Amino acid sequence: MSFVRALIKSAWRLMLQRRRVILGAILLVAVARLAPPARTALPEKLTDEQFWTLIAESSEPNGFFRSDNLLSNELQMQHVIPELIRTTLPGRAYVGVGPEQNFTYIAAVRPSIAFIVDIRRGNLSLHLLYKALFELSTDRADFVSALFSKPRPEGLTPRSSVADIFKRFFDVETSEALYNQNLVAIRSHLTSTHKLPLTEDDLRGIEIVYRAFYWYGPIIQYSSSMGGGAGNFPTYMQLMTATDASGVARGFLASEEQFAFVKHLHSRNLIVPITGDFAGPKALRAVGRFLRSRNVAVSAFYLSNVEQYLTRENRREPFCANVATLPLDPASTFIRSIRDGNYYPNGTGLTSVLGNIATETSDCGK
Repeated sequence: MSFVRALIKSAWRLMLQRRRVILGAILLVAVARLAPPARTALPEKLTDEQFWTLIAESSEPNGFFRSDNLLSNELQMQHVIPELIRTTLPGRAYVGVGPEQNFTYIAAVRPSIAFIVDIRRGNLSLHLLYKALFELSTDRADFVSALFSKPRPEGLTPRSSVADIFKRFFDVETSEALYNQNLVAIRSHLTSTHKLPLTEDDLRGIEIVYRAFYWYGPIIQYSSSMGGGAGNFPTYMQLMTATDASGVARGFLASEEQFAFVKHLHSRNLIVPITGDFAGPKALRAVGRFLRSRNVAVSAFYLSNVEQYLTRENRREPFCANVATLPLDPASTFIRSIRDGNYYPNGTGLTSVLGNIATETSDCGK
C-alpha cells in the first residue's frame, strides 16, 4: 500500500508541475498580448519644417497618370475593413496611394503616421487641400460645407448619420462667395499658419482641385475632371454613404470619431503626401528609411490597382525590391483593388482584397 501511495503522490506531483508549466505558458502569451508595443522614436508630431522637408526629400519628379483621380471609384472598398481591423495592429505606419479612400483605411487601422505616395504631383495638391480642410473644420458638417462650398444647413449634430449629412447638403445651393472665402483661408492656412514654401504652381494646383469640388459638388465622380460624360462611376456622396458587406458604415465621415482621428493626424503633420512612383528609385525607399530609423513597422499598404500598371510595363521587379526595404512583420497587410465587371455595367468596378506583405515580398516579382 505504501508503494501505491507513493506512486499516487508522485503522479499527483507531476500533474501539478505540468499544470504550472501550462499555466505559465498561458500567462506568458497573455502578458505578451497585453504588453505595450515596442517603443518607437516617432515624435508626437512633425514640425512644419520637418513635414515639408520629408515631402521634398522623399519626392520624385511629377509623373503621368491617365486621369486627375480626384476621388475613388471603389464603391465596395469598405468590405475588407472588418478583416483588416482583425489583421493589422494599431499605432504603426500606413502607406497608401490615391485620393480620399486613404482616410477611410487610416481611420480603420489607426496608424501613428501615414504616407500617401502617388506618381502625380496633383495628388499632393489634393492632399494639401484636404489637410487644410480637415484642420479648419470643427466637425464633419463643417468639412462637407467647406469641401463643396455649400453653406451648412441647420440641425446637423455630432450624432447625425453620414447619409443624413449628405442628404441635407444635397439641396443646398453652392456659393461662389463661400468658395472664394474658403480658398483664401486654405491658402493662408498652408502658407501662413504652416509656413509651407508652396510655389505658385503648387497653389494653382490646389485651386484647380478645389474648383472641381466646387463645380461638381457631392455628385463629383472619378471621371468628372476627364472631360467626358458621367459614366457609371460612383459619386462622392455614394462613396461616403457606402457600407461594408454587413451594412455598417465605416468611411472616414461615418462618425465624428472617425473624422476626428484623421483630423488629429493631420493637425500633427502625420499624414505625409509624397510624389513618387512605386517602382521608382526614391520615394518608397525614403519612407522605408524613415520608418526603420524610428522602429515603426508598416501596418497596411494600400496599393489600389497600381500593380496592374507595373506588370503591364514590366516594372514589377523594382516595385518588389522597394517594398522589401519597408519594415515589415507577419501582421503587415496589402490592400489591393481588383476589377469586377459585376459592380458596374461598363466593367470598371473595383473591389478590395487583402494579402500579407511579408510573405509575398520575397516572390512578388516572380
